[in-house]
Amino acid sequence: MDFIEELKERFLRYVAFDTQSDPESETFPSTAKQLALLNRLVEEMISLGMTEVEIDPNGYVTGTVPATPGCESKPVIGFIAHVDTSPDMKGADIRPRLIERYDGGDIPLNDSLSMRVKDFPELSFFKGHTLIVTDGTTLLGADDKAGVAEIMTAAAWLLAHPEIPHGKIRIGFTPDEEIGRGVDFFDVKRFGARFAYTVDGGFEGELEYENFNAASARIVVQGRNIHPGYAKDKMINALQVACEINSLLPAVQRPEHTQDYEGFYHLVGLSGTVEKASMEYIVRDHSRELFEEKKRFLADAVALLSRKYGEGTISLTVKDQYYNMREQVEPYPEVIGKAMQAMREAGVEPVVRPIRGGTDGARLSYMGLPCPNLFTGGMNFHGKFEYCSLDTMGRAVRTILNLARLWAE
Repeated sequence: MDFIEELKERFLRYVAFDTQSDPESETFPSTAKQLALLNRLVEEMISLGMTEVEIDPNGYVTGTVPATPGCESKPVIGFIAHVDTSPDMKGADIRPRLIERYDGGDIPLNDSLSMRVKDFPELSFFKGHTLIVTDGTTLLGADDKAGVAEIMTAAAWLLAHPEIPHGKIRIGFTPDEEIGRGVDFFDVKRFGARFAYTVDGGFEGELEYENFNAASARIVVQGRNIHPGYAKDKMINALQVACEINSLLPAVQRPEHTQDYEGFYHLVGLSGTVEKASMEYIVRDHSRELFEEKKRFLADAVALLSRKYGEGTISLTVKDQYYNMREQVEPYPEVIGKAMQAMREAGVEPVVRPIRGGTDGARLSYMGLPCPNLFTGGMNFHGKFEYCSLDTMGRAVRTILNLARLWAE
């Protein structure tokens, strides 16, 4: 299968689009610039010969690779990826660089910054691969344009090689996944797949059907600003109260101290003045019971300091975002079994692990579309050390092609 050059060019073309989403926006998609790539994908899908290609008023792009003759009655499966990049770091003016036959050593990104094996030991796995890295000033966009490129490359290959038997395959591209709104208006019934796979994972072989239960929390502290020379027993410094709230949360339950199934509280924003301050948290846990316990603990901490500083001083708003997809996927073991077989046939050993995050697939699973997550070959998402392996991306395409065939057997 000789599609690596096509895959590489497609990926580099997609990362040139600035598709950063915006959590403060009240529109959908949250940024109009995401539509530039989404509309480009529509044009490309039509040019490849896909059918039922459309972009709906919310920016969702869908299309079909028609079933090969004799496979029309096979289950309809889908492949889904998101086009937006994280608001955590600049996503414009990306200048990717290829490293062919990576030697396994530290990688200079620019004159003052290197990606060191000491800091990222998983780099050793990719020795001999062709890597695509950043210039150290932006993210790369492999999350999830690697997935978009892999799905499109697989679809193009199937359309060009009708001798590969497969049922009807639905393709979907979504905006705003990075800010938790990716499937807010996704029409599962119209999409029409029985099962689907998000192509949004990382390390080679990752197969994920467990994810965090997730909530956002916003705390607002109303202080009392008094001239500091005359503030004794009068001032309430909102910034200090915010710090006090954070100190009540267990330090060992921060992202930098957790792994595997361990949940966390993550302070993602703190701003304000003496008069008023606000804090933004994300709360995560794989266990629904521990997830609910974390939310109660946060509420108890706020209540404690509200009693200390006076009712009305502190307000807390918690919003659930998504839940662990495992209970929605496990009743359909063939979804996982076929994915594992597809990987092995592509020369990849499956690595079943919980997602320490979330994907559109988690919410889609609760919307009636069981949707585990497949690897893409992207690593170190959301920052300047993001990179991807072109070799692993190729194996992701082969996995998608194998799945298409396996579901038709």
